[in-house]
Amino acid sequence: MSILEQINTPEELKKIPEDSLIQLCQEVRQKIIDDCAENPGHLGSSLGVVELTVALHYTLDTPYDNLIWDVGHQSYAHKILTGRKELFKTKRIYGGISGFPKISESEYDSFGTGHSSTSISAALGMAIAAKMSGEESRQSIAVIGDGAMTGGMAFEALNNAGVYNSNLLVILNDNNMAIDPNVGGLNEYLLDITTSKGYNKIKQDIWNVLGKLNRISPGMRNFIQNIDNSIKSMLLKQSNLFEAMGLRYFGPVDGHDVNHLVKVLRDLKNIKGPKVLHCITIKGKGFKEAETNQTLWHAPGKFNKLTGERIKEADSNVPAKFQDVFGNTLTELAKSNPKIVGITPAMPTGCSLNIMMQEMPERCFDVGIAEQHAVTFSAGLAAKGYVPFCNIYSSFMQRAYDQVIHDVALQNLNVIFCLDRAGFVGSDGATHHGAYDLAYFRCIPNLTIAAPLDEEELRNMMYTAQLPNQGPFSIRYPRGNGFLQDWHTPFRKLEIGKGRCLIEGKEIAIISIGTAGNIAKRAIEKLEHISVALYDMRFLKPIDETLLHDIFRRFEQVITLEDGTINGGLGSAVAEFIATHHYPAQLVRLGIPDKFIEHGTQHQLYAECGFDEKGIIRCVTALINQKEGNVIKNMQTAQEF
Repeated sequence: MSILEQINTPEELKKIPEDSLIQLCQEVRQKIIDDCAENPGHLGSSLGVVELTVALHYTLDTPYDNLIWDVGHQSYAHKILTGRKELFKTKRIYGGISGFPKISESEYDSFGTGHSSTSISAALGMAIAAKMSGEESRQSIAVIGDGAMTGGMAFEALNNAGVYNSNLLVILNDNNMAIDPNVGGLNEYLLDITTSKGYNKIKQDIWNVLGKLNRISPGMRNFIQNIDNSIKSMLLKQSNLFEAMGLRYFGPVDGHDVNHLVKVLRDLKNIKGPKVLHCITIKGKGFKEAETNQTLWHAPGKFNKLTGERIKEADSNVPAKFQDVFGNTLTELAKSNPKIVGITPAMPTGCSLNIMMQEMPERCFDVGIAEQHAVTFSAGLAAKGYVPFCNIYSSFMQRAYDQVIHDVALQNLNVIFCLDRAGFVGSDGATHHGAYDLAYFRCIPNLTIAAPLDEEELRNMMYTAQLPNQGPFSIRYPRGNGFLQDWHTPFRKLEIGKGRCLIEGKEIAIISIGTAGNIAKRAIEKLEHISVALYDMRFLKPIDETLLHDIFRRFEQVITLEDGTINGGLGSAVAEFIATHHYPAQLVRLGIPDKFIEHGTQHQLYAECGFDEKGIIRCVTALINQKEGNVIKNMQTAQEF
């Protein structure tokens, strides 16, 4: 029997001897590889923290002690060791467990994480709560890595943590990677610490001498720590950043030496006050291909676990991904407009800005996981006549809301926000769905809000947005493949705020925005003996009121359709128009309801919310039957059918 087969909880983990931990780590790592080969997920990050995870649960008293995994990409070994070993095969599948830590899923998940740089703030809050409750022995640990230390919120928390004498331990999982390689001054600083040969040699010599002693007193321990910090400052010619913030710094240590990690973590439990443990790890550790190409194997999809070959879609006729259309189109536009620049917060590969980076690296900027900075940095460029395309995933744009209002819209600067992964993203779930951008942007003055029906429309919206005097401009598009084989068409300027009729009809009208209109197209094709009109608004703001007047003069029953929250989005905009102009029409709004939707494929989530093809057909049929039977019901959303 393997060691892992005997372990379902940290309590059982603690019963095995320390000399068995190395074998356990091998078994946990292999289980992650085996599962991710068939059921894709965040492979590289979780492989890199297997030893650290085992050591933490071996030394901590979880769930009493608070253990928080920043970003959440790193949590697979944690889930396996905390009662979810058998359920692990269901991760990210509709109805299965989440791919991220989630409070409602397990008592061992102290805090839900999916966006980066939040762990230190949450752990500090828990540490202060423990102190105020008289639970001085309760540990609060934040494991932060995968580039999350480049986020400003992490620094805000570190700066605040140094003020309080709380029982906080920050573990810096330093693998020099986010999804793409880390960038910025902090990365260079950490690299200096880990690679200083002089420092590491002196440190090793000191510990070799101390290892001959039987006991080190607390006073001597403090003395040694002071010497250690002095050596770092002298050799690196700079003070220790963490010590300057009031946190005691320990490390760097080998994050793959599980037995040494156990000893270090036990020692740190007895040292009071806020602390930082710097662990050096390898993203993708234990799987050759994942170690070699860390960006590709962050989340590689299905693969052959024996050969390392990634299993790709066999159909060569699959349309291009929207992100690749963005990347190629931006590069094409930049060649004709020397003022265009590209900005991304640590997602050059994820958003395909890397296409332009390869040809024009001097005009592309990866600013790290720092969405707020990305927006205001773009505003500064725009204020001096440049045309920044700031590409941020819809879900992550929420983090820079004030900057969009204060630094861009208020000053009417021509920053173009390209919101990738808008709408349902699929298996990443509630933390990553781009459900809210239509609603949270619609109330901002000066901001144009556009959503393309397909790839050709995306190209034309990008072309239109970079023309002179357009002001702040937002273009949202979904994750995944598009709809057209031949999307590379000549650029065409669009009239801002102008919608269009896609399908003529007489009985019911569907008003859609963005790629959801393609679902409506397919649904209408399947409807027999019902004449349904389809209108593509293209722009949520300014909305085409001329087109809306025409629709409501002709139709008594209207459906709105959007891959976004129905509260505040297109459905709300149309409802406001009806109220303002006193139209007597019946309106049904299809979209994401007022609740958090979990993970699953995009199609499964459309069906759950009632705006897949079957849901649209069901809605249209119900309205027709209601009209013919003179049955008046106040149906407003898909959930009311």
